Amino acid sequence: MNKDFPRIITFLRKERGISQKQAAADFGISQALLSHYEKGLRECGLDFLVKAAEYYEVSTDYLLGRTVQRVPTAVEDIPDSDDFHHLQGNMVNRINRRLLMNTTTIIYDLLAQTGSKRLTNAVSNYLMCAEYLAFRKLYSADESNTQTLFSLDRDSYQSLTAAAMLLNLTLTDEIAGQEKTALSLSPDILSGYFEKGASSLFNLIQFAERNVRQRLNTEI
Repeated sequence: MNKDFPRIITFLRKERGISQKQAAADFGISQALLSHYEKGLRECGLDFLVKAAEYYEVSTDYLLGRTVQRVPTAVEDIPDSDDFHHLQGNMVNRINRRLLMNTTTIIYDLLAQTGSKRLTNAVSNYLMCAEYLAFRKLYSADESNTQTLFSLDRDSYQSLTAAAMLLNLTLTDEIAGQEKTALSLSPDILSGYFEKGASSLFNLIQFAERNVRQRLNTEI
């Protein structure tokens, strides 16, 4: 019997706020039978596995714990980081976007694997603050643009958002410690889970760390 399946279908149902009674009715089975599936007391057949995948909009591999990707992700090849600076502007824009999209997908798939809503919220709040800050910088570059879209003061939004981001990062550490959400990961494991998507993550790490070193050297 697959040991991951009961845990995953229980998590997906609770994540959506669906009662066991309602889910059983949607599947066309008794609540008692669904309870046995979720507790690992009985092994389901192929028909139920396919129904569950369609119902929760995930792959069967995800339900069986064979991947942390909920659905297969179409991933474009990403050039090696050493060749990145030779690319034209439009290509750089497209690849940066792909790197961020693919890496964000990986982050959320890993968060789903932890099963922690609090951790997911903390990481989401951090990422949304980063997006908000980047967008508002672009939006406010022209000082004539109206600021009615925003509620934070134009003179203080940057420092307030940076402070909120730091607090959310601190909160992720606290939650991870309290709920013991750590996952056993390595480059090989990530490559196995995400195949081509892992190359985006690895390139993003290289780009980010190179940028940090360059910025710090410039400041120094």
